[in-house]
Amino acid sequence: MLIYHIVEKEVWDGMCSEMYAPAGLEREGFIHCSFSEQLEGVIERYYEKGSELAVLEIDPEYLMSRVVNEPSTNEEIYPHIYGPINLAAVVSVQYRKA
Repeated sequence: MLIYHIVEKEVWDGMCSEMYAPAGLEREGFIHCSFSEQLEGVIERYYEKGSELAVLEIDPEYLMSRVVNEPSTNEEIYPHIYGPINLAAVVSVQYRKA
């Protein structure tokens, strides 16, 4: 099952490494992700309307970091990646507005 990470388009376009580690990884110890059915709610809650976003579609089978499905917002289960995202695990990137 694929999982998704949302990042500002400008940040993603500025990537110049084979590993992606957002600021939140150091601060929180993991990277927030979503299942496909959670994407719209996450975008509505956390991103300003009109923001340009990159939605990373990630195949956990190819991740070098551990993924844990655990409770987060409203005790709903979300996937969290405990380490950086290696680009080989990113299946596609979809650009969209919030």
